[in-house]
Amino acid sequence: MSIGKKVVITGVPGVGKTTVIDASMEALKAEGISYTSINFGTCMFEVACDQSIVNDRDEMRKLDQEVQKSLQKTAAQVIAKIQENIIIDTHCTVSTPGGYLPGLPSWVLQELKPDVIVLVETDEDQILKRRLSDTTRSRDMEGYAAIKDHQRYNRYMAASYSMFTGCTVKIIKNLDFLLENAVSEMVELLR
Repeated sequence: MSIGKKVVITGVPGVGKTTVIDASMEALKAEGISYTSINFGTCMFEVACDQSIVNDRDEMRKLDQEVQKSLQKTAAQVIAKIQENIIIDTHCTVSTPGGYLPGLPSWVLQELKPDVIVLVETDEDQILKRRLSDTTRSRDMEGYAAIKDHQRYNRYMAASYSMFTGCTVKIIKNLDFLLENAVSEMVELLR
């Protein structure tokens, strides 16, 4: 059985990465190319719910780091077993009260073995506006500077993940009113 392509797509909360993923998958489907999108956080959340650790997803980033590490490893093991083309929708880093937690530590990368890591980025003011208009999530309030720092830190971490795995890193800009450009770039990468 052939192993499919594993593409990790990351971005800070509010950057629109899931929107880019969904639109890209639709465009690929029209070309007869199939990907399964797996949200890494949802997989972790399901494991945490099974263990009665949390009641909602936004509690996850406030868990003890050892608990988070255990959930990450279990989720990576579940995802690594999938043999088809997959998109792993996740965060490069997670902002916690104790600092940034790697979203893809070595034990996760060893399991996943990604072919490419994609950073979806946009202007910090656009992210702030998107977060403020999203009433479906309970997010920590961050200002422009904190969002800028988080995106910059994600780039550093993506480079280290690339060094560890040998995969490539691609940055795709998801600017307001230019979603089709981000989708076009993503589709080209996923073909």
